[in-house]
Amino acid sequence: MKDMLAHADIIINESIGAVLPDAAVRRALDGLRLPESVTVISIGKAAWRMARAAAEALGPRVRAGLVVTKYGHAESSIANFDIVEAGHPIPDGNSELGAGKALALVRGLNAGDAVLFLVSGGGSALFEQPLPGVTLADIQSVTSRLLASGADIAQINTIRKHLSSVKGGRFGKACSPARVYAVILSDVLGDPLDAIASGPAVPDSSTSEHALDILNLYGITISDGMREAILSETPKTLDNVHTLVTGNVEQLCAAACHCAERLGYKPLVLTSSLDCEAREAGKFAAAIAREIRTSGRPVAPPCAVILGGETIVRVRGNGMGGRNQEFALAAAERIDGLENTVIFSVGSDGTDGPTNAAGGIVTGGFAARCREAGLSIDAYLADNDAYHILEKMNGLVVTGPTGTNVNDLAVILVNQ
Repeated sequence: MKDMLAHADIIINESIGAVLPDAAVRRALDGLRLPESVTVISIGKAAWRMARAAAEALGPRVRAGLVVTKYGHAESSIANFDIVEAGHPIPDGNSELGAGKALALVRGLNAGDAVLFLVSGGGSALFEQPLPGVTLADIQSVTSRLLASGADIAQINTIRKHLSSVKGGRFGKACSPARVYAVILSDVLGDPLDAIASGPAVPDSSTSEHALDILNLYGITISDGMREAILSETPKTLDNVHTLVTGNVEQLCAAACHCAERLGYKPLVLTSSLDCEAREAGKFAAAIAREIRTSGRPVAPPCAVILGGETIVRVRGNGMGGRNQEFALAAAERIDGLENTVIFSVGSDGTDGPTNAAGGIVTGGFAARCREAGLSIDAYLADNDAYHILEKMNGLVVTGPTGTNVNDLAVILVNQ
């Protein structure tokens, strides 16, 4: 079992390492014809690393630069860049500060100027400037209520876009007539460009009607000022923006597949679009592990079944955790007693929910150890408190902030 846990650690580190944005940004820049003076704006959880790669590649061609990223994600200063760390998953005053700085940098640019816009997941919260009639507190409140209601990221971003002056294509429009080169690290399944970081420089496919329907679906009331802002439609065309996606969850799954195979497991990528409640996904993963043990389906051990995507958590309790921790804990009870079986789920950004963990890892012996310690998995799940039971039982995966963000990776390891 120690070997399997070590293998899990290797798969986690190598998979995330394969989707770090440095090389991807450099490759993207090799294919772009940028002028001698470029304004660089980088937003999202991977913003610092993306900006550093751009700064190294462009050198003195960077006229001015800005990084807006999550607290604790900026590793050091970058020459000629202003760095703002802000709130996630709920925007805060620094989110507004960062967006204001970005708007100031692009104000007054002409048609011969270029903006290199580096975008990664988390930008929806980190990059915010409310529309007139809307306050930051309004956006914080509606985001919190949508998260607690179980709304998915696409639904949340639809609301955010229609309350913001920098989302839903509005930042791209603000850069006009300058040319915008957007390089994107995708954290949204299927890579819909207008959903990643709420599409600041992408024509918006959602409408005011869509936004109102989502609010009605979850029974969320808003102020008259917010309703008026939502009725102000987002841009549907942008002729000054060129967009390139540099990384996504499929690359994360492919890297896990290659690593597992090298370690002696037969790999199977079951899906790269997992999209359901975390607890149910964990039960499903456990069911697959049991099927492998009893019938050798869908692949015989030693094997690694790989799932990529992004689940959600319906918050009912008062505990602490994240979707990946809840996934792992829900799987633990249902693989009780299975030998040589390990299930883990991690966020590629290294931060799962409002915790310092990337996710969780459990074995077939985890539930028995919990019983011996007098800990109830069901009680911790009911309180959405996966973090504390995993912490007590050495089931947390802690990587620290990784500098990338391309959804989540879950792996079922079964050995002979």
